[in-house]
Amino acid sequence: MTGDVEHYFTAQPASPAQLRERSVALAGKSINVVVAAGVFSPDGVDRGTAVLLNEVPDPPGVGTFLDLGCGWGPIALTLALRSPGAIVYGVDVNERALDLLRRNASRHGLSWIRAVAPDAVPADVRFDLIWSNPPIRIGKAALHELLQSWLPRLAPGGTAYLVVAKQLGADSLQKWIAKQWPDFAVDRYASDKGFRVLRVQG
Repeated sequence: MTGDVEHYFTAQPASPAQLRERSVALAGKSINVVVAAGVFSPDGVDRGTAVLLNEVPDPPGVGTFLDLGCGWGPIALTLALRSPGAIVYGVDVNERALDLLRRNASRHGLSWIRAVAPDAVPADVRFDLIWSNPPIRIGKAALHELLQSWLPRLAPGGTAYLVVAKQLGADSLQKWIAKQWPDFAVDRYASDKGFRVLRVQG
């Protein structure tokens, strides 16, 4: 595990002096968010997440949604802005990331976002929709373990969209998911800027 990846997994909540504001385009509008060092993509929306948000269909108006590996929150915020009738879980092991997502949700009145650590999601919760830019750089074994924990929590008829760089193994990951869950339908939903958007249908 690299030092940077380990940092994402050990960072504590940001102090006010570390916070900085950024204007980002989410859900068709420009909004101000707070970001900080020690989380993934601290200066704005990364390329992979931008591809995901540009390519996926609009979420349903209601349901229970998951942003897996939420960081400071671009995916969770987009889901919440587009679907005010939904419950949106933003899940991350990085306490600083969760702190930032809570701040960003609060400043925009998105009270239906729940920024929580993985073990704080009730075991019986199932997700109608998962959007994720998963942490590929944690390594294949750890990534597989992560997906084995969350993809089976798709509700019947639910869909997951995962964005993965082609050069970081998107095609092999698609094959692994298909082999791991024969009952799921897995396909490449979109490709752009060197990224694949994989669709997994429960």
